[in-house]
Parts: sequence; structure tokens; C-alpha cells
Amino acid sequence: MREGFRQAMAWLHTWAGLIFGWLLFAIFLTGTLAYFKEEISHWMQPEVQTHPVDDVRSLTVAQQYLQANAPTAARWFINLPDAREPGLSVMWQDKVDPGQRGNFMRKTLDPVSGLAVQARESMGGEFFYRFHFQLQMPYPWGRWLSTLAAMVMFVALITGIITHKKIFKDFFTFRPRKGQRSWLDGHNAVGVLVLPFHLMITYSSLVIFMSMVMPAPILAAYGNDTQAFFSDVFPATDNAPALGQPGRLLPLASMYQQARAQWAGGHVERVAVNNPSDVNASVNVFRAGSDSVVHDFGSTVSFSGTTGELLRVSGEPSLPAVVGGSFYGLHMGRFAGPVLRWLYFICGLAGTAMIGTGLVIWLGKRQLKHAKAHVMPFELRLVEVLNIASMSGLLIAIAAFFWANRLLPVSFAERSGWEVQTFFIAWGLSLLHASVRRGRRGGVEQLSVAALLFMAIPVINALTTSHHLGVALASGDWAMAGFDLTCLACGVFFAWAARKMQRRGVPAPKAERARPLTLKREAH
Repeated sequence: MREGFRQAMAWLHTWAGLIFGWLLFAIFLTGTLAYFKEEISHWMQPEVQTHPVDDVRSLTVAQQYLQANAPTAARWFINLPDAREPGLSVMWQDKVDPGQRGNFMRKTLDPVSGLAVQARESMGGEFFYRFHFQLQMPYPWGRWLSTLAAMVMFVALITGIITHKKIFKDFFTFRPRKGQRSWLDGHNAVGVLVLPFHLMITYSSLVIFMSMVMPAPILAAYGNDTQAFFSDVFPATDNAPALGQPGRLLPLASMYQQARAQWAGGHVERVAVNNPSDVNASVNVFRAGSDSVVHDFGSTVSFSGTTGELLRVSGEPSLPAVVGGSFYGLHMGRFAGPVLRWLYFICGLAGTAMIGTGLVIWLGKRQLKHAKAHVMPFELRLVEVLNIASMSGLLIAIAAFFWANRLLPVSFAERSGWEVQTFFIAWGLSLLHASVRRGRRGGVEQLSVAALLFMAIPVINALTTSHHLGVALASGDWAMAGFDLTCLACGVFFAWAARKMQRRGVPAPKAERARPLTLKREAH
């Protein structure tokens, strides 16, 4: 009975991994890149210069800019720069009649001079972050599909643990140059090495979308008024209405200092000002989500904008909010410093490799059965095409996304949209190429193209901007330099992988294949 149960789990592990493997590969890889989305955004907007972080100076120049350019706005929003996000972002909403929604305007400022930065339009790393849970699909279908894929991933992890009864012993076993055996050893190794990370990431993704996946308790308590549920879980600040009398807004820096004192030195992420030109102006200071592992969705200190009086401090979060915030914080990794963030990144790559090796193993085992017939069934040919396009093709698409950022004119209309379109066009062309080229050649050629594209990214950066690798290293801009160096390292690795794949696909000459047998006979 136990053997039958294990075989059933093996069947479920195999087919769940195959059907959703291509989608999970894309979700894992783009989610892994999202751990450095701020650094990617900085590279894709090189016009935004880095400066030593000074929140008081940034708040002062932001307030001066908004008072000069949007004095009568209904609301101001100020996002402070930090060590990862160098730009000072300000946004304001036009004042309109009650019941109407005013237009929003956004600008990026230099935190030292206070001047608006004319940065190129780009989604930057936000594209990878959004894609990995929305899949570039309309709401809520992309979230449903990615959540379904996460459920399947969780099932595949559990069934994989059950199936491999010697899973920890196999972790210490790796047999190179053994074909399918080597792929299986690698699959087991990366699966066991970061198994806690895989379980945490997969389960936490389900918790994040729990209200969407399991709405029954919410509907039972709130009926059809789901907005009331979110209002209770994430209470909005109770801002005083405008009185229609002019008032003078006090410096925001003093309120910033008071808010940090309330949090015992906690960091400020953004500041919101309501009715800045009114006598009843209010200021809300929001704590940074990177202060702790437990993500706090509503830690706020509110002040009167004209008197500086402390109006309220948000209370301690409830136990369910702490539990949910813990899973959210662990999944997003915003609390992580540079070393831990790189560990997140490496573990994410290991998860991506685990999925990819599983797809290779499934195809390789079945190809061996048809090797003598020299005729591959349609279903195996389809899996081969999807394997190449979903893995090597996705790498080409990512590189094309970065190339588009540097080659499209800065003033190009709808520039960020064309960057995204370039990503999908390159991915589509890789699918077409994989369907035309037979067997291993398609994978070798696409890996070679990916290697060339990634290795050329530092060169393209140097030819199209003044923020090349030498300048970045000299100025200490490690995000810009790290991006170029990482792309170069990835290109070298892909070139090595393409060469290994090509050599493995070339049969040895007959003389070389006969040599071990001849030597064996001579020894006897």
C-alpha cells in the first residue's frame, strides 16, 4: 500500500510539474529578479543620480517644490529616497468638486537641488515584480492563474518529498557526465538545498492572496460589502476636511523627527499632506515597511499641518495582522540587507533551476524510448519546443527588455509600453525559432543568443549613456555597476552552458569510442 501511495505521489509530482512547469519557471525567474527591482529601475533610469541619503534635506526640497508648483492641490505625496531608490518622488492630486476624483501628477526630483529630473519613461524592475503575480493579464485573471500555479507548486513540493525516500542521501550524491542521472542529481540537490525557502515562498504567496482564494469567511461576516472588510483590516487615516480658509503649512522636517521618535528611530517611507494650503491641513507620516520582517501596513503618525500638534498615532496591529504581515514580509524580503537580499536571489535562482531541470528530466526520459526509432511523437516535440522557449527564450526576452531601454529614443512616445512589447516580441520569436529548429540545436542557439545579449549589455550601456561601468565604479554607484557586472557574469554562464550542451550533443568519433574497449583488451 505504501509503495502504491508513493507511486501515486510520483505520478502527481511529475504531471503537476510538467503542466505548470513552464509557467512556474517564468513566475520564479521574474519574481527572483524583483528582489532587485529598485536597482533594476535605477539602471533603467540612469538620469536619476545617487546622493548620500538625507531625509530632512529631501523633505525640505520636496516641500519647496510642491509649494511652488502645486500650492492649491488637494493632496501631496512625498516618497523619500533611500540607499536603494535614489530618486525623490513627489505626487499631487488636483483639487476638484466633492464627489469627483482629481488628476494625479508625478515628478522625480533631485534630492539635493530640488530640480525636476527628466528621466526616461520606463517600468524598470516594477515590470518583473508585476509580471510574476499578474502575468500581464487583466485583473483578476493573472492573479488567479499565478495563485493556481503556486498551489500546484506547493503540491509538487510535498509530493516530491514523499516520492524521494532517500532525498537527503541523494542530496550528497552528484554524478557528473551521466546524462539523465546528472540532471536528476542536480534536481534533487537544488530542491533539498533550499527546500525551506521553496516552502516559505510558495505558502506565503497563497497567504498574501488569501482574501481572493478563500473569500467565504469574509462573505459570511460582511456579506457583499467586501470594502468594509478591507477598511477594518487596513483602516484609513481620519483626515479633517478643508475649511476653505488659507493657512500656512509648517516645515515637514519637524514632524518627520517627531514621527521617528514615536517609532524609536524607525525609518520614514513617505509623507502625505492633505489640503496643504488650508488652515485645517493634516500631515500623515508613514513608517517604512523595511524596518522589520513583519510588514506593518498601517503604522502612521498624524499631525496638524498648521500647528504641528500631534493628532494620533496608529495602534499596535492585531495578531492576525502580525501573522499576515510576517508572511508578506518574508515573501517580499524588503527587510533584507544586501547580503540577505543576495541570498534571496540565489535561492530564487535555485528554485528556477529546480523547475527547469524537472522539465528536462521529463523530456529526456521519454526521448530515450524513441531514440532508436529516430521519430519523436508530436507531444514530445511540443514539450521540447515549450522547454526551449520557456527557458532560453525567456532569457532572451529579458535581455531584449534591457536593450530596448537603452536603444529606444528617450523622448519616444509610450516608451515604457514599447519596452514591455519588445520583451514579448522577443519571447514570441524564440517560440517560433524553437518550433522550426529541431532538437538540441534550438536550445544551443538560443542560449548562445542570450549569452551575447547579456554580455553586450555593459557595452550598450557605455555607448548610449555616460553612466558606464567605469564611471559607476569611480563614483561608488554600486547598483549601476552591479547590474552591468551581473549581466556580464550571466552572459558568460550562458555561453558556458551553450558550449556544454553543444558538446554533449556531438557524438564521439568511432575511434575514440572504441579506445576504452581496446585498452581493456590489452590490459588482459
